[in-house]
Amino acid sequence: RDAGVLLEQIVRERLLEAHGVLGFYPANSAGDDIELYTNEERTETKAVIHTLRQQMIKPPGRPNLALADFVAPREVGVPDYIGAFAVTAGGGIDALVGGFEAAHDDYNAILTKALADRLAEAFAELLHQRVRREFWGYAPNEALDSQALIKERYQGIRPAPGYPACPDHAEKRVLFDLLRAEESAGITLTESFAMLPAASVSGYYFWHPQSQYFGVGKIQRDQVEDYARRKGMHLRAAERWLSPNLDYER
Repeated sequence: RDAGVLLEQIVRERLLEAHGVLGFYPANSAGDDIELYTNEERTETKAVIHTLRQQMIKPPGRPNLALADFVAPREVGVPDYIGAFAVTAGGGIDALVGGFEAAHDDYNAILTKALADRLAEAFAELLHQRVRREFWGYAPNEALDSQALIKERYQGIRPAPGYPACPDHAEKRVLFDLLRAEESAGITLTESFAMLPAASVSGYYFWHPQSQYFGVGKIQRDQVEDYARRKGMHLRAAERWLSPNLDYER
């Protein structure tokens, strides 16, 4: 009830602002990387998304996945695409929370942050729906009720850097540079690649019918060495960003 009252006030008085940016890019996979191109000629690379592959033992017929699997390989000559987005519902949140804290109202300060987080997630979900049906339009006839949406029974995924399918938070830098998210949506990255405002969501759009969420899980040194080489970084730096996923002693 308290959240509902506060939400009504936020909407009525326009106390928070939402901003977002999205883009779609010609793309193909090159091994476990995804190359994004400047135009349809696909001769100039605009950015590279570096993905990681599962290295777990699975039953026969169940492959170890990488996000690059959901984009057509460069060598097959099929033009494919990928999307990217960054949204926030945290515009104005510092002033609103600061007012509550100045009044020693920690309860509403915390509630405001929680509401902003939920609004950002709702924004991301609504935008993804419009991407599927309108902006990208690969599922123009999608007509799902709320329960089907909650259960993610739609085509496509929107994984985010720092989450199980792409656990390297540092990949947000590529995403933000691609979208020019700071100037377009007012979202910035800290040195540890946390987003500010905190009530923000960013990620990629994959359209492939077989695309699915998964966790990379534990990975071996050989892959981390390859990942560091592909990113042009020192092994120790890669190990630092991938520390929770390492299946070996550093």
